[in-house]
Amino acid sequence: MAAVLTVPTFVTPVDSAAAVTGSQFQPGNIISDQVFFNTQSMSEADIQAFLVGKESACNAGYTCLKDYRMDTVSRAAVAPGHCAAYDGVPNELASSIIYKAAQACGINPQVLLVLLQKETSLVSSSSPTASTYRKAAGYGCPDTSNCDAAFYGFYNQVYKAAWQFRQYTNFPARTYAIGPTRIQWSPDASCGASTVTIENQATANLYNYTPYQPNGASLASLYTTGDNCSSYGNRNFWVFFNNWFGPSTTALGSPVGQVKEIWATDNMINMWGWAVDGSASSNALAIHVKVNDQWVAWTADAPNSTAETMYPGAGQNHGFGGSIAVPQAGPYSVCVFAVNQGAGENTQLGCYNITVPDGSPAGELKDVFSSPGSVSLWGWGLDPDTTNPIQIHVTVNGIWTVLQANSPSTASLGTYPASGSNHGFGGVIPAAGGPATVCVYAVNIGAGSNTTLGCRTVVVPSGSPIGVMSDMWTTPTGISMWGWALDPDTVAAIPVHVTVDGVWTVFTADAANAGVGQAYPAYGPNHGFGGTIKANPGKHTVCAWGVNQGLGANLALGCRTVTVLSGSPVGALNQVWGTAGGVSMWGWALDPDQTGPIPVQVRIDGQWTVLSANSANAAVGAAYPGYGPNHGFGATIAAAPGAHEVCAWGINVASGANLNFGCQTIIVPAAPSGPPVGLVQDLWATAGTVESWGWAIDPDSTGPVTVIVTVNGTKTTVVADAPSAAAAAQMPGYGANHGYGIRIPAQTGSNDVCVTAQNIGAGADTPLLCRTIAVP
Repeated sequence: MAAVLTVPTFVTPVDSAAAVTGSQFQPGNIISDQVFFNTQSMSEADIQAFLVGKESACNAGYTCLKDYRMDTVSRAAVAPGHCAAYDGVPNELASSIIYKAAQACGINPQVLLVLLQKETSLVSSSSPTASTYRKAAGYGCPDTSNCDAAFYGFYNQVYKAAWQFRQYTNFPARTYAIGPTRIQWSPDASCGASTVTIENQATANLYNYTPYQPNGASLASLYTTGDNCSSYGNRNFWVFFNNWFGPSTTALGSPVGQVKEIWATDNMINMWGWAVDGSASSNALAIHVKVNDQWVAWTADAPNSTAETMYPGAGQNHGFGGSIAVPQAGPYSVCVFAVNQGAGENTQLGCYNITVPDGSPAGELKDVFSSPGSVSLWGWGLDPDTTNPIQIHVTVNGIWTVLQANSPSTASLGTYPASGSNHGFGGVIPAAGGPATVCVYAVNIGAGSNTTLGCRTVVVPSGSPIGVMSDMWTTPTGISMWGWALDPDTVAAIPVHVTVDGVWTVFTADAANAGVGQAYPAYGPNHGFGGTIKANPGKHTVCAWGVNQGLGANLALGCRTVTVLSGSPVGALNQVWGTAGGVSMWGWALDPDQTGPIPVQVRIDGQWTVLSANSANAAVGAAYPGYGPNHGFGATIAAAPGAHEVCAWGINVASGANLNFGCQTIIVPAAPSGPPVGLVQDLWATAGTVESWGWAIDPDSTGPVTVIVTVNGTKTTVVADAPSAAAAAQMPGYGANHGYGIRIPAQTGSNDVCVTAQNIGAGADTPLLCRTIAVP
């Protein structure tokens, strides 16, 4: 039915441009619509050549715009008449980003180049920084606050700027619209404003993006600064554009207008828009349309209020539109002109390349992908001869399936708005494992023939199961295991068969396993299996298989020999030793008949003590995973100095007998006694002081001792309670806090210094050091 184009127009690029003067600036007509929306002004190669010419000397260590690359993401089409889809690619060149954003949103790429220059000087910069690229087009960067980080990045900035200009155009009811508008001279409201009659949408777009006009001082000094009330954004845009690319506007007094929409139907080219000449605003203009080499004349006298908004008194009837018959389907060049009245010249409202359809269906195969046991696809298709849904025929390896293109989809609206939005199709088609060739056809209605939307080859997952027996261990009642298994031919859970000495058990691999879900996202996480199979005490051979579905064979997960424990406890008395005041020991014990702790009985010279083997012991947990780690024991049992017989038993639960750890003769040492010990680790003098540090311990106490420092007969005391690694190493049973440090005033010259550890309990004070030192 209809192939709608956005509203780009064509102008001829200039090879050179003369420098402009401030007197030429028109605040209501900074740039014409014809120039602003001319997407064909530069090719991608033209843009790259332009950037190379502007950045001939890039400073070392910097990446200038001509060489800048980045990954870009794909963006869907926004809406009919708005920005079209953008196909992202890795490592995309800046010139490509500028070109594709301009084409997608129907904006002159020269406009985007000038915008980059006037916002950040990026086009000509020989040392751009990451910050420059981050806010390249000034999008989301108001004059009164910081930039919005959501729009950082060169690609983001360029695309969003083009998108914003299209948004302003499609929804023009804004602060700055065609017609008389108050516009400030600068962000400082106290500088004032004046009324500007905005003559076209392109100029309105610039004011919406940068809402200030240059004052007289700004225009009097085009290439420098003006006064405190000057602004430069729109001035600089106009200067850069005219100096780089030639005139941004048409001759004064020329008509203004816009082709709002142009589209093709069977043997017809259709359009509508508006036009008015300010020199004779109440008159209806002639509109000349050239289709290839044939001319058609219309009159812009249909109802349309846009001209009245710009030129009060012009009236409501300056619209035009109609349909032009063409002899056959195919490509056509269409140019539209508003014929001048009075001063000025004819205005080219736009030139378009448009294809008139032959009646065959149109559409797009958007995606084809495989899943276990199936092929999925989606897209859109319609026939311009009807608004009704059409059939979509799909072959998968020669087997036909019929779909209906009747689902909601906005993808076709940009080209065929009159056909409506319900022309999407999609489906899931069963397919055997292996390569699958998928071809899709839109079935014709009326004139034309079927349209091939494309063929794709995908691989449907297939084959034998995959998986792992992750762990297996014994418990008091049987054999436990866990693992995962899936079959590429299905997303459903598969059986896992397990034999214990030839006796079969069936698990289902349907438990959650996050690792499987991450590794095989198409299958989901629910392919874990696990459980406990009852088994008698003794050795057992355990084998497991993942059971195949569809193509392939069963997966052997392996065989293991395990022993189910029962009977008497197992364990070890790892160490027994005498310590001051008692006998210390540690070890582990468990009874195969239960997972809980068991008692450990200790006898010292006929005196019994009962311990519980319930402390954590990682080695036991690793060796006996079915029983857990909490089977350690340890204690210090009071005993007098001398020799003692120490015996221990792990106490049996249920079947079996107690575990005899054996008997040992252990010597409990006598408690240490006597005078203090210690060490002066350093003694030195500084200006007016004597300083010393070291450690001291009294064997009769684990508490701190007092250290006496005598300087020329005068005693000073300090408590030895500071951390000392040397003390801890020398006397390990007394702890680490037996260090001291002290600074004592002393006379200049020779000083006699002695350090003494004061006794606690039995014994006498211990002299640690006496020395004569010189104090400076």
